Amino acid sequence: MYTKATIISAILAVAEARFAQEQIPVADISALSNFGNPGEAATLAGSVPGVLLAAADPCDKLTLADNIVSTLGNDAQVIAAAQNLVAAEQNFNPFAVSVPNICGDATLPATEELRGIVPLVDPAVTGSDTENANSETSLATPFDATGLSVADVMIAQGFSNFTVNGAAAAAGDANAGSDNNADASATATAAPATSSAAKCGGNAKSTATTAAPAATSAAASDDTSDNSDDAGNADAGNADAGASAQAGAGAVTDAVTGNFPGFQASSLGLDFGTCTPTVKFEESLNGRKAGEFTFQAQDPVVNKGQQEALNPNIIFNRICDQLGNVCGAADDAVTACQSAQADLGSGAKDASTADAWNTALGFDGVDINPDNAPQAGLIGHT
Repeated sequence: MYTKATIISAILAVAEARFAQEQIPVADISALSNFGNPGEAATLAGSVPGVLLAAADPCDKLTLADNIVSTLGNDAQVIAAAQNLVAAEQNFNPFAVSVPNICGDATLPATEELRGIVPLVDPAVTGSDTENANSETSLATPFDATGLSVADVMIAQGFSNFTVNGAAAAAGDANAGSDNNADASATATAAPATSSAAKCGGNAKSTATTAAPAATSAAASDDTSDNSDDAGNADAGNADAGASAQAGAGAVTDAVTGNFPGFQASSLGLDFGTCTPTVKFEESLNGRKAGEFTFQAQDPVVNKGQQEALNPNIIFNRICDQLGNVCGAADDAVTACQSAQADLGSGAKDASTADAWNTALGFDGVDINPDNAPQAGLIGHT
């Protein structure tokens, strides 16, 4: 007969085994020390556990995967490590919730080589056998993710037992413009919020599909990621921003964060709110090696906290997000941004793509090297 202590020890051992998922991708990323600048791989690897904790926003790991590629380059080893992060299982506490939380932002990941990959889920989740087999398949042959979020791709491949954070999945969100709309296909049991600790077994067999983002955890709701909302959605708080759209940001001259000529209006009559959606294409930003050119947004409001990227789609995605979430841009202007992203996001990683982007949004002829890079100490963003 088992003692109480033995049973408790066994339960704790199982829990510990499942709660260690956040460490699995670390080694692959730490091994990328030959890429990028000294210490960058270690810094990125150190960020992995935080984005795989149970309370983390599931979109954050996709953003981190994009940053791995934009920081370390697109060598096959770098891509493989980033793909493994996208496919990694996020920690899951079956004593508190019954289904995992999945990113519903269709713009993430922005790196083409990372799209169409779906994550592993905890074996305790109903339907996990299907999803975990899909995850393994997607690493070898990514699924079609055109216009789809990770959540959408999972649903398309036959697994929908999860809640959604970010823009709602296509399978059910009748109005993707509202973070508070319930999913049209969610069942009556889709209500369990990850912020409330369900009693053990209370929802263990729940078949809730894409619950609205409001049903995700408080920690996920307090998202600080700039990519957590659909790029096309204007937040209610942007109403005030639109009132001062004509003001825009003033000219900036800074040897560290970079130069900005000041707010400019689009020649196409598009209202980008308080921001100017132009990009620059410069050499050796943020300590990168000589001869390495990257893309970056020019407006300091748009590029705040965003690292430069080798992949133009990452920067285009950031610009479109900021237009809708921060700048108070008009809907048609955000749509124009998204159309330009779709057309140019996979374009050549050279100056022609930067020029084409600026022209597409009504800023033909804008200087794409306003910082006269390369310059010692130039980071290129605020």
